[in-house]
Amino acid sequence: MPAAAREAAGGPWAIELFTSQGCSSCPPADLLLGKLSRRNDIVALSFHVDYWDYIGWKDRFATRETTERQRAYARALKQRYVYTPETVVDGIGHDPGVSLEPITSLLADALRRSPKRATPELTRSSDGVLTIKLGAFKLDGPADVVLAVYDRRHSTPVHEGENGGRTLENFNIVRHFETVSRWDGSAASWTVPADRFKPEQGMAVLVQRTDLGPMVGCNKLEPMVTG
Repeated sequence: MPAAAREAAGGPWAIELFTSQGCSSCPPADLLLGKLSRRNDIVALSFHVDYWDYIGWKDRFATRETTERQRAYARALKQRYVYTPETVVDGIGHDPGVSLEPITSLLADALRRSPKRATPELTRSSDGVLTIKLGAFKLDGPADVVLAVYDRRHSTPVHEGENGGRTLENFNIVRHFETVSRWDGSAASWTVPADRFKPEQGMAVLVQRTDLGPMVGCNKLEPMVTG
């Protein structure tokens, strides 16, 4: 992908699913995210939240940090409460994400709102270092450059709780995320040390207006997988 601003018609677009292995409503959204993750024009990420851990099954991928990201979205999007499953599309709107039609509608809305994208160029050198490059882009205000590192897929037999007796399939599970820098729209590049991720993990970079506003651009870098 070129580092400079480009027409938005081809994306990529960011889709963030907030899910829990302890929630019986989540598996359909997990599977839809898995299908969306195969698309080149989608950066699909699964953030597992911890507030359902008390009802019988502790989600092994849930963290306080991923839960707080959802709560911050609830504030930014003026939601009265958090819920699962919740799919946030490009930072502009949310839906349970159990069927494709409302997600497609939100993606169309994202395209209307963002006629040009600041798509980061992602490269990984032979020593494993990740380089992020952004070309000059006109911003209305500062944006955050956020790195998310994720496992491509996990199968989990669940023995207790609402999903007891099922084997759950999860995709693009975020295991670590961090703000790399705040960006003012000038041409810039950053490097991330190789010890932040494993060779088999995927990496996504979200360029997002501050305080979890709309996405300005995003991209992903993934190893080849089968199955």
